[in-house]
Amino acid sequence: MTLQVYGIPNCGTCKKAFQWLADRQIDYEFINTKDHPPSQTMIQDWVKALGSKPMRNTSGQSYRALGDKKQAWSDDQWVGAFAQDAMLLKRPLFVKDDKAVMVGFRANEAVLQQTLA
Repeated sequence: MTLQVYGIPNCGTCKKAFQWLADRQIDYEFINTKDHPPSQTMIQDWVKALGSKPMRNTSGQSYRALGDKKQAWSDDQWVGAFAQDAMLLKRPLFVKDDKAVMVGFRANEAVLQQTLA
């Protein structure tokens, strides 16, 4: 099993996820999306698995800068936007065995252990 965590190192939510994984001795590979943006093909697969709505980083400046037009966007339009600006992706994004399994992080989710371990 390979667990990859996509995000940015200074993200508070990512740091919480890293600590949670470390506390449970769960091995993972961290991919910094600023330094290594995911490909459009990867993002398409993630959107198929999770949907574009949960993947949107709605609290970021990049999201706000899109204006109201984003409300009517299709999944394909979101894939293009995510590929152009990885800061639009909610963090962290968990990929297990090459399949997106979860986006975001809440340490109190009961399903977390089953999903990531």
